[in-house]
Amino acid sequence: MSDLSNRIVQKLRSYCNVLRDDGLSYQDYLEQLTFLLFLKMADERARLTGIPQPIPDGYRWDDLANPQMEGARLEEHYRDTLRRLGEAGGMLGLIFRKAQNKIQDPAKLRQLIVELIGKEDWLSMSADVKGDAYEGLLEKNAQDVKGGAGQYFTPRPLIQAIVECIQPRPGEVIMDPACGTGGFLLAAHEYLARYDLDRDQKKHLRYEALRGVELVDGVARLCAMNLFLHGIGPDDDSREPPIKTDDALRNEPSAHADVVITNPPFGKKSSITVVNEAGDTDRETITYNRPDFWTTTSNKQLNFVQHVKSLLKIHGRAAVVVPDNVLFEGGAGEVVRRHLLHECEVHTLLRLPTGIFYAQGVKANVVFFDRKPGAKEPWTRQVWVYDLRTNKHFTLKTRRLVRADLDEFVACYKPGERHKRTATWTPETPDGRWRPYTYEEILARDKVSMDLFWLRDEALEDSANLPDPHVLAQEIADDLRAALEQIEDILGDLQERAASNGRAE
Repeated sequence: MSDLSNRIVQKLRSYCNVLRDDGLSYQDYLEQLTFLLFLKMADERARLTGIPQPIPDGYRWDDLANPQMEGARLEEHYRDTLRRLGEAGGMLGLIFRKAQNKIQDPAKLRQLIVELIGKEDWLSMSADVKGDAYEGLLEKNAQDVKGGAGQYFTPRPLIQAIVECIQPRPGEVIMDPACGTGGFLLAAHEYLARYDLDRDQKKHLRYEALRGVELVDGVARLCAMNLFLHGIGPDDDSREPPIKTDDALRNEPSAHADVVITNPPFGKKSSITVVNEAGDTDRETITYNRPDFWTTTSNKQLNFVQHVKSLLKIHGRAAVVVPDNVLFEGGAGEVVRRHLLHECEVHTLLRLPTGIFYAQGVKANVVFFDRKPGAKEPWTRQVWVYDLRTNKHFTLKTRRLVRADLDEFVACYKPGERHKRTATWTPETPDGRWRPYTYEEILARDKVSMDLFWLRDEALEDSANLPDPHVLAQEIADDLRAALEQIEDILGDLQERAASNGRAE
């Protein structure tokens, strides 16, 4: 991040502490910044180009920044502006959809408009500066344990390594069906921008190449603004925005992609809370009955794996972050793995270390596969596994994952030259982290488990090699959280069955 980006981030962050006293979470504050930044840049662009801005007259930046707009009048006008713009279409409607004013003190709102947003010339900054500054704010939001969006923020070093392995190409469509704040899409954009693109390719990259779906309105607006600040997507409603707010699993895909890269939200079950006429609440498990799915299940992680397969064009490429249970769970999990190995070429599995995600208690992996046409014989011949977990210890505070930690994996992956892969593990080199398993070996495992590991865990054999106490404590806490989540899922299922039996009687 540049010095200018750092200065802007620090300036904007500092004011958040003032608003916290009024009960605003960091995400509330970031949303308000998003609304005001969009209005300010629309005003700057109109002044610079002379092209009419998409903001309706009376609801523009000048109206908010008017010196006479103070107190209750400012608060009322700002609220009306958010409501009016939320009714618009295109990028405007996406960013302001269901927008609300969370700043209850008009004096502080005025200061935010005049002193922070108003004093910067945002359009004169490069997309890199604006984008880096906003990314910095998003990461700070992810760190906010109480009200942040940690589950929507994938570590950027991991994203960069995945994109380098997948190698998106000019003219391709890249999709993320659980796009969060847009990390995968931005990394793909940055990778493609390195090519010597012609005019049509640049146009395609800005308007057509990147597509995302996000379920949560507030996160979708953060993603849309993140892309907008990086020069991605339309300035008005003349084209479809790159992001759509929807449940990606609801329906079969209406369009397909060359590349799908995604980190679906962690958590095992898909459920909604239903409130009846009497005001009582009940949780109902969501089961997606999709004819394109191999099996019906309420496990949203397994559903996302099936959905990604459906999203891909034939010979399309995918990388999906999944929790451990997707690799070993029986029942629907086994059905999905069998079909995936047979109908797709599942060629790579990256076992991720703990302690790298803002969401706690996560043990995750990245599964790389290519969709293939129908065939009698299975497309998967061998799965190469890289173990970045065993004897690796990361934390978000003292030992953060950096891109260099993934250098060996990317080198072993051999992007574009997978046929030249060679194992680093052999009986003579037992500490090697990279080795293949054949399709037959995986098929012979209990429940076709892909939970593959072979390295000696030093912590279990030699107390002298134990990690620091705070690292051990964090790992134990993460395991307990994961176990508690599974217990809560089981309790939820039992309660649903009891309630169903009660209604049946």
